[in-house]
Amino acid sequence: MKHPANITEIAALQPEYLGFIFYEKSSRFFNGNMPQLPQGTKKVGVFVNASMDEILEKVETYSLDVVQLHGEESPEFCSQLKRHFEENIDNVNAIKNERLPCHASNDSKIDIVKVFSIKDHFNFDQLQPYELVCDYFLFDTKGKLPGGNGYTFNWDVLKNYPSTKPYFLSGGIGLEETDNITAFLQGNASKYCYAIDVNSKFESEPGLKDLKILKEFKNKIKPNLTSFENL
Repeated sequence: MKHPANITEIAALQPEYLGFIFYEKSSRFFNGNMPQLPQGTKKVGVFVNASMDEILEKVETYSLDVVQLHGEESPEFCSQLKRHFEENIDNVNAIKNERLPCHASNDSKIDIVKVFSIKDHFNFDQLQPYELVCDYFLFDTKGKLPGGNGYTFNWDVLKNYPSTKPYFLSGGIGLEETDNITAFLQGNASKYCYAIDVNSKFESEPGLKDLKILKEFKNKIKPNLTSFENL
């Protein structure tokens, strides 16, 4: 999400998550004023190999609920970030309650999502070092860009998912994937699929989402889904 009016428009669909990309090389880079979101919609900050200081600054400035790490962040980096959030949760609560008093919440834990890219194969051994330092995994399509490549990966790979950690399914998902998504969510590979992450296939231009097709997609898959994320 990028444009304030469009953010407000899409937020009216009440997605569980809205994503904001803090990666300057991205055509979806967000650097503006963030409108107030409905209660229940979490703000996701997307980062690519950002420094700890940059992530913490954005978390504080925009009262982010989730940090999505889309680069080559190490398990040690994730551990350090997680420890900082846990040690400073009282400060996080105070900031959020001061800025959004009508939406104050006792649950101000900041979640960490670590992204992994897949095409036709994936070595799931890569996940093990991240098990205790991330709250969710996200599986995206391997491509030239660190996201928003516009095509799906082979979801059959996830039949071998060895973890019990909930994950986000991402990568080139569009309205034409509705039947495939429904079939996937009814299969064993989706046992720990927590959310569907959609992006480029629902845009009229980078960062500008099409309300009509998003609404149609959500209505079709919502009965089979736990959460819905829109970047």
